Amino acid sequence: MNFSELGLSPKVLEAVTASGYTQPTPIQEMAIPRVLERRDVLGIAQTGTGKTAAFTLPMITLLEQGRARARMPRTLILEPTRELAAQVEESFVKYGAGQKLDVALLIGGVSFGDQDVKIARGVDVLIATPGRLLDHFERGKLLLTGIEILVIDEADRMLDMGFIPDIERICKMVPFTRQTLFFSATMPPEIQRITEAFLHNPARIEIARQATTAETITQYLVASSHHPADKRETLRRLMREAVDVKNGIIFCNRKTDVQIVHKSLTKHGFSVAALHGDMDQRARTVALDAFRSGSTQYLVASDVAARGLDIPDVSHVFNYDAPHHSEDYVHRIGRTGRAGRLGTAYTLITAADDKNLAGIEGLIKKSIPWLGASLAESHFEPAPRAERRGRPQSGDQASSRRSPRKDGEQKSRGTQPAREAKPARDLAVDQSPVNEPQKAEAHSELQRTPPTHAQPAKRDHSRRNDVKRDEDGPTPKGFGDQLPGFLMRSTKTK
Repeated sequence: MNFSELGLSPKVLEAVTASGYTQPTPIQEMAIPRVLERRDVLGIAQTGTGKTAAFTLPMITLLEQGRARARMPRTLILEPTRELAAQVEESFVKYGAGQKLDVALLIGGVSFGDQDVKIARGVDVLIATPGRLLDHFERGKLLLTGIEILVIDEADRMLDMGFIPDIERICKMVPFTRQTLFFSATMPPEIQRITEAFLHNPARIEIARQATTAETITQYLVASSHHPADKRETLRRLMREAVDVKNGIIFCNRKTDVQIVHKSLTKHGFSVAALHGDMDQRARTVALDAFRSGSTQYLVASDVAARGLDIPDVSHVFNYDAPHHSEDYVHRIGRTGRAGRLGTAYTLITAADDKNLAGIEGLIKKSIPWLGASLAESHFEPAPRAERRGRPQSGDQASSRRSPRKDGEQKSRGTQPAREAKPARDLAVDQSPVNEPQKAEAHSELQRTPPTHAQPAKRDHSRRNDVKRDEDGPTPKGFGDQLPGFLMRSTKTK
């Protein structure tokens, strides 16, 4: 089937042909006609199958008629990350060439003023991350009552990033009669609940079995020590020995590890850039553009680069850390082997990754072969208990955090001899500036009288509210002998 058979407008077909595409992917072939019929669509397909064009092309066709109004966008596309949002904007620019479509991008790291100006003029397509969209709405700069089409892209990534409450709120703010397009690579129970609540009789399009990896990707496991220095050495050796490496993405679980691995690879002469969520938008854009253009060979990234980024010619993926969520493995290695190309994915496995590895192999329904000796054959020392519980932390860091407190306790308790505390009565006599006869007299007086700091007598809990008992007589009533003086004053009566 060709694109010309899907019902797209002539202008869109011209843009598709100019881009070099002739045949649609399976999800495009099945989704585009349903979108043009104004039906809700639930699309489930693994990453790299062309989901972006599956909703971009029919949306442009539908938007050829109509006009945008100030502060009231006609369509809304929600993306989990800034990079994905910017990538969708590029698709509208490419496929909407020659058409008068106003597109606005609402993402963090950019001033509100520039975004407000675009919204105020009126836009046909609003592409946003949930947080920045709600910021504009709460400031009164945006109205969502004119939304005709709502697109929720990479929904499972939204779930991982904690955006589901925001998505539910946004779905309630747009008109009930809108058309909803929902795309995800996996369908966990929470996402299933969202689709049942906000989609109306959707056309379900499932191209591949959920959570499967492309057959064009060759996968390997690599045994490694859990010590950070040894693990980085294993990664560098693997990168040097890998065959036919054009470029590659190195995934880490934590942002701090991204910085450490980036610094280590740079020190050892690799051409590498870093990408993670704590970087400002300009630095993230520069790093991604350098990797796309080929001026940088490797990209060390967190999972912010695992979903939907259109970098079609990545030859290798290196998982420095085995992902905690099994679905993330599918998305990470999906950065390679795209559009029918061949790709290779390596995953470093330590003694702390046994549960993560079992979850990955259980999800993809197959065993991943080891490159070289397996972890059991390598005889690495076991990982610390904190790592086995899923909280990676090196033993050196743990001991360094605890050792100052222990050392301090030993110094205060064992290393310095404790001085004998003098009795309180001796201190009172020694510190008073009196002569010897007075001191002797005071000392003898203290011996005759009980000490003032004697151990207090035990409480008698035989009565409620700890009422004190008078052993010499009956319990006093009221104030007893302790009647306050102001109660004894005489008063004048009228």
